[in-house]
Amino acid sequence: MSIDQAHHALGEAGADAAARTLRAVYTDMDDTDISPGVAALEELGFAVEHLDSRDPDRIVEAGRDADALLVGYAPITREMIEKMPRVRIIALMSMGTDNVDLEAATEHGVWVTNILGAATDEVAAHALGLLLAATRGFPFFSESAVSDWNARDTVTPPRLSEHTLGIVGLGRIGLKFAEYARPLFAEVIGTDPFLPDTAETRARLEAAGVRRVELDELRSKAKAISLHVPLSPDTVDLIDDEFIAGMPEGSYLVNVSRGALIDEDALLRGLESGRIAGAGLDVLREEPADPRHPLLRHPRVIVTPHVAYFSDYTNVEYVRQQAGNVIDLWEHGRPTTPVNTIPAR
Repeated sequence: MSIDQAHHALGEAGADAAARTLRAVYTDMDDTDISPGVAALEELGFAVEHLDSRDPDRIVEAGRDADALLVGYAPITREMIEKMPRVRIIALMSMGTDNVDLEAATEHGVWVTNILGAATDEVAAHALGLLLAATRGFPFFSESAVSDWNARDTVTPPRLSEHTLGIVGLGRIGLKFAEYARPLFAEVIGTDPFLPDTAETRARLEAAGVRRVELDELRSKAKAISLHVPLSPDTVDLIDDEFIAGMPEGSYLVNVSRGALIDEDALLRGLESGRIAGAGLDVLREEPADPRHPLLRHPRVIVTPHVAYFSDYTNVEYVRQQAGNVIDLWEHGRPTTPVNTIPAR
């Protein structure tokens, strides 16, 4: 498709853009090679700028005359969206969308897109790795190997085949995680209030070896719980003091989703009391984390820096999908993986 045809596909917005050079702005992509995305956008006729910044003032300044904003982890607020009137799409490089004000974007006719399915295998495998590291006491024993070879923690690693695994969130990643972890546990149970109770759903859960239960039952029965749900007003601080109090003594917790799912102070109290025996976290409430964060040095916690998605495959696929959403909007009038709906202009 030619650039003129792309403008036509966008209606009035495209006609406006036809009178000037299209502009795309990458925000914070400091850990990613975006050159394939840049090349694809330039081939369509975009002038591309890379800010390498999460600073809202810099993003707004660059975005005032931009048609597309390609975002890493930078928060995009209502105030910012209102100051970037030409932006037609905010393309994210993640499955989660909590760093963008979706309501404001929709009100202002801005598409928001995410990445779907690209890192299912990686995130599920990382969750399993964190689970095994936590239950086998890797944080303590990797330190004792250096300082005191014969030291043993007061928490003894559990035999997983005698325990139940609980999965909160039974989407793509949750079910892939179940597939990986099922051979290790006596039983796998899961909960997901948004998953319809259909014959197809029941067949998928049966194939994955997951018995569906309510959240309260999962909390009370599972020796280890892994979180695979998006962040929303309903899931902020899902794991709080009350939740932890209902878990079995000596439980384990894994989170590869969003840091704000867990009240971190409550988690620390759970670790101190022994209700939580260990945790594996790929995400924290504030990222990058303060080096003095108590969870980073806790002897029963392993933390990785939000890299569950990362592999040789996703390093390329995330960039391709993100730029592809922008390209599809200009070529076809609609992005491939939108998380909101914008009426035709």
